[in-house]
Amino acid sequence: MSSASIIDRHKQAFQEEAREILVELESSLLELNERPDDSELVGKVFRSMHTIKGSGAMFGFDELAAFTHHLETAFDEVRNGRLKVSSELVDLSLAALDRIKAMVDELGGQSPADSYVSAGILSKLRELTGSGSAPSAPVSASTPVPDASADRNTTRDWLIHFAPGPDLLRTGTNPLLLLRELKQLGNLQVTASMAAIPPLSEIDPERCYVGWDMILTTAAPCDAIRDVFIFVEDCCKLSVELAAVQLSSAPAGGATQKSWEDQRTNPGRREYNKPDNASSIRVPAAKLDQFVNLVGELVTVQARLVEIAAQRDDPEVTSISEEVERLTAALRENSMSIRLLPIRGTFERFRRLVHDLARDLHKNVDLTIEGADTELDKTVIDQLNDPLMHLIRNSMDHGIESPEARIAAGKNETATIHLSARHSGANVLIGVTDDGRGIDAAAVHERAVQNGLVSAEAQLTEAEIFSFILMPGFSTAKQVTDVSGRGVGMDVVHQRVEALRGTIDIASKPGAGTSITLRLPLTLAIIDGLLVRVDQAHYVLPLANTLECIELTRQDIEKANGKHVANVRGEIVPYIRLREFFDIETERPEREQIMIAETEDGRYGFVVDEVLGDHQTVIKSLGRFYRQVQFVSGATILGNGSVALIIDPHRLVQEVIKGTARSARGRPVSAPGKSRAKEERTVGSP
Repeated sequence: MSSASIIDRHKQAFQEEAREILVELESSLLELNERPDDSELVGKVFRSMHTIKGSGAMFGFDELAAFTHHLETAFDEVRNGRLKVSSELVDLSLAALDRIKAMVDELGGQSPADSYVSAGILSKLRELTGSGSAPSAPVSASTPVPDASADRNTTRDWLIHFAPGPDLLRTGTNPLLLLRELKQLGNLQVTASMAAIPPLSEIDPERCYVGWDMILTTAAPCDAIRDVFIFVEDCCKLSVELAAVQLSSAPAGGATQKSWEDQRTNPGRREYNKPDNASSIRVPAAKLDQFVNLVGELVTVQARLVEIAAQRDDPEVTSISEEVERLTAALRENSMSIRLLPIRGTFERFRRLVHDLARDLHKNVDLTIEGADTELDKTVIDQLNDPLMHLIRNSMDHGIESPEARIAAGKNETATIHLSARHSGANVLIGVTDDGRGIDAAAVHERAVQNGLVSAEAQLTEAEIFSFILMPGFSTAKQVTDVSGRGVGMDVVHQRVEALRGTIDIASKPGAGTSITLRLPLTLAIIDGLLVRVDQAHYVLPLANTLECIELTRQDIEKANGKHVANVRGEIVPYIRLREFFDIETERPEREQIMIAETEDGRYGFVVDEVLGDHQTVIKSLGRFYRQVQFVSGATILGNGSVALIIDPHRLVQEVIKGTARSARGRPVSAPGKSRAKEERTVGSP
C-alpha cells in the first residue's frame, strides 16, 4: 500500500472519530447547560475539544485545530475557575461545534466552511471570556499551542515517562510533535531511551522503538500535562509524577538520568499500560451489509440442504446437514448481533434540536429519554433520524403551548417531550410523547371534510380521524412557520416508516398531550419464523409473536356456532382463517391448527392446515408493486426453491378489523379480544 493511500486512510479514520466525538461533545454541552457546576462535565468537554484539536494538528488540519484551540482555551478557563458556565457560553460553543462539523465535512470533500462565520464566533468568544487580544496564529504540527492554565508564579518539576506502543505510528501520530507541544508548557529536559531498538534487519519501519524520560519544569497542573497525550493514551505507556526534589537546575545528563531512575522506584508512581490489541475495529457499513447478505444466502442454501437430506434418508448426509444447520444458526445470530446497535446515539442528538427550537420559539422544554440502550438494526436506526426530527418539530411548534398558556391552564411552565424505546416481540416500539395541548379531533375531521377526504356524514373512530394527519399536504395549522405547518413533516414520517415495514399509532387527549408510537421491525434481514402450510401455499409467521399452537376440529367449530372464536383453556380467542383470507377455495382438512399470537389488539389465532416447524427466514422485499400489501412484510425462499410469504400478524388483524368496520357501514367497531363480555363475531364467517 502506498504512503498516500495510508495517509488517506488515516485521515478518513480521523474524520469518522471526530464526528463521533462531536456527537458526544454536543450532548455534554447540553447537559452542562442544565448542570453548570458539574466539574466532571467541564473536564469531559475540555478533553473532547483537546482531542479534536490535537488529532487535527497531527494530520495537518491547521485551521480546524486553531479554531478548536480557542474554544478549548475558554473551557480551560472554566476548568480553572476563572470563567463561569453560562447559557451564552453554551450557545456559543454549540455554534462553534457546528463550524467544526462543517470543517470536518469540508475535509471529506463537501462544501467549504464559511470562514466569516468562524471569525464571528471567535470574536464573540473573546468578548465573553474578557480576552481582547486578536486570535493567535493557526495551530499546526510545528507550532503547538501554549496551555492557558499555566500560572507563571509557581513552578514545579514533573517526571514524565513516555513509551509509544507498537501501533502508535500506524495511527498517523508523530511522537515528536507531542514533545514539542509539551515543551510549550515550560522548560523541558529530554533523555531518549533506545534500549529497545532491535538489529537493523529486524526493524519494522512502522513501529516506534524509542521511549523518552523527561523532566518538565512548569506551573501547569498534572491534568494539563496528561492532556497533551490524551489521544494516544490507548497505545502507549505513560506516567506523570511530581518529582520528589527540585531538578530544574540539573543538567540533561547523568544527574538527570539518575534522578529519573530514583523516581521510578517510587511505589506511588502511576503507569498506564494499555493493551497492544485494540478492543474494537472499524468496519465500513457496506462491508457489514455484504456480510449479512452472504449469511442470508447461506441460510437459504442450508435450508435446501435440509430438504435434500430429508429426501435421501442417508444418516451421513443427515449428520452433515444438522452440523451445517447448527453452524449456520450460530453465524446468523452472530451477524445479527453485530448489526444491532443501541438507539442512544439517535436519541441523544435530538437534545440539540429541542434546545435550539425552545430558544427560537420562546418555550421552556425538557427532553427526557427512556430505553436508550434498546438495540435495533443499524439499517433501521440510520433511517429513523428524519421521522423523529419531524415528530419533535411538530410537537414543539403545534403541541406545546407557550409558558404563559401553560401556566394559565394550570400546567408547569416547562413542558416535557419524552422519547422512549422498548422491545415488543419481533418489533421495537419508538415513542414520542409530549404534555402539550393535544390534537383537536374535531378540527382534523373538519379539515378532512374541507379537503374532500371524507364525507361530513361519515362516522369515524378517533384513530381513523388521526390517520388523516399522515396524508400528504394535510395540516390544521392556521399559519405556516419556519418550523412546521406545511403538511409535509408527517407525510415524511409516514413514508419512511412504511419503507421500514413499520406502523404508526397516534393517541391524544385534549389538554393532556399527544403520544405517537412507531412500531418497527427489529431487523430487516433475518428473523426466526414458523413455517406453515395452507393447501399448497406456504407462509411464515414471526416466532417472536407466536405463543402456542392448538388443534381446531370440526367439533370445535360446531360448539362455537360457526363463529370464528376458539376456547383456549377458558379464554375466548378470535381467529382468522388464512384459507379464507387468501381465497384458497380447496376443501379444508378435518383437523386444522391454530397459531395463537400476541398482537396489539389482543390475542388472535391464525388457522392453517399444518405447522411445518421452525424456519430461519431470510427476508426478501416484494418490490414496489406490492408495497400497498401491508399485512405481508416480505417473502422468503424455501429449500425447494418455492416462495413463502411472511405474514405480519399485527397488520393482518388490523386489515380484518378495518374490513369489518367497512362492512358495518360506518358503525364504530371495537377490536375483538379487547373485551370478553361480548363475544360478537367481528371477523369473516366460514
